[in-house]
Amino acid sequence: MDKLVIEGGSPLSGTIRIHGAKNAALPILAASLLAEGVHSLHNVPKLLDIETMLNILNRLGCKAEHHEETVTVDTSSLSTAHVPEDLMRQMRSSIFLMGPLLSRFGEVTIYQPGGCAIGERKFDLHLRGLKALGAEIEENGGRICCRAAKLTGNDIHLDYPSVGATENIMMAAAMAEGTTTISGAAREPEIQDLQNFLNRMGARIMGAGTDTITIQGVSKLFPCAYEVIPDRIVAGTVMIAAAATRGNVTLTHANAGHLTSLIHVLRRAGVQITVCNDIINISCMGRPRAVERIVTSPYPSFPTDLQSQVMVLLSLADGFSVIKETVFEGRFKHVEEMARMGADISIDLNRAFIRGVQRLYGATVEATDLRAGAALVIAGLAAKGTTIVEQAHHIDRGYDGIEKLFQKLGARISRKVPVPGPFDLAN
Repeated sequence: MDKLVIEGGSPLSGTIRIHGAKNAALPILAASLLAEGVHSLHNVPKLLDIETMLNILNRLGCKAEHHEETVTVDTSSLSTAHVPEDLMRQMRSSIFLMGPLLSRFGEVTIYQPGGCAIGERKFDLHLRGLKALGAEIEENGGRICCRAAKLTGNDIHLDYPSVGATENIMMAAAMAEGTTTISGAAREPEIQDLQNFLNRMGARIMGAGTDTITIQGVSKLFPCAYEVIPDRIVAGTVMIAAAATRGNVTLTHANAGHLTSLIHVLRRAGVQITVCNDIINISCMGRPRAVERIVTSPYPSFPTDLQSQVMVLLSLADGFSVIKETVFEGRFKHVEEMARMGADISIDLNRAFIRGVQRLYGATVEATDLRAGAALVIAGLAAKGTTIVEQAHHIDRGYDGIEKLFQKLGARISRKVPVPGPFDLAN
């Protein structure tokens, strides 16, 4: 497996463009199945999860190609609603295909999806929403079959503002007969982006960004061209890295409105941030201050996807901080690895108690999931000495060449690819 080698201790400096949002691109790619023809999607990053989704689309009979930051998807040859089990196990977001395939074929077969091991992520809300639209669901072990001769609009309430369930229901309801209302909907910017894409295709959806979304079903959707929003988690990761290394970094093609909770936390920590249109500047010339309490929660509150990264900053802050994780119970796996680097962090159930230290030190650590891996990269950039982050493939799921991104800001970071031995070549 690939590993990242980091020579830390130097402030990040320079300007970086933020690439498109993985969590917006994936459901948009799935939604392209709703309209027969050729879609052109721009600002799509080259990530492991994106390539897995394109592999799935091609296995379903589509013609999906990725050139630089543009993806072309021809759905006219879509031939099956049976999602391959081997690819579903590689990525949680493959579940987004349920709604579009059910709408287009009247049936879909999927398997238990895979993804990062950050805790239990049930998809009961997805299934409950599709049932409310008229689907019959049969579960047999890890295999799930959904069938519906006709999808009909309904009032659906989500007990939890699940992003994936909200998006799956939106896609399934776009061509259902009648009107669907989703109350308790998730409010993330990626949901607004999906609404905008579907409406560009001819759907009639409003309310994304609030807790109530209304979908008036239409009889047909059409292929279109669309540009994906910038990735707020990548932007947040770079902002935190700039602060942790006491650097001065400018982000372009970023949306500060999607990062309000993070900007608030960073300013409490003494980080200087200025915003002008789609440009964000981050500067931190001295030791950051501790932040008394951070609680992760669904958008617009502090995102769980930035919890591990901001913990690195707080581990170097002057004082005592507390982070409460309310979304995923497995999101503290990076703490043990950070302890190898000298961090002083203790865990009690879903709370992390962080006593800031003067310095972190390089060590060999392992990325256990996507965001934990990003956090360890930030720790390595801020630490004295050499840090080796193993299992870097986890990080590739959400960052388009994280080593190249930070190299542009002056970081001494490189990727080491293992050389296959005789046994590997023989097989």
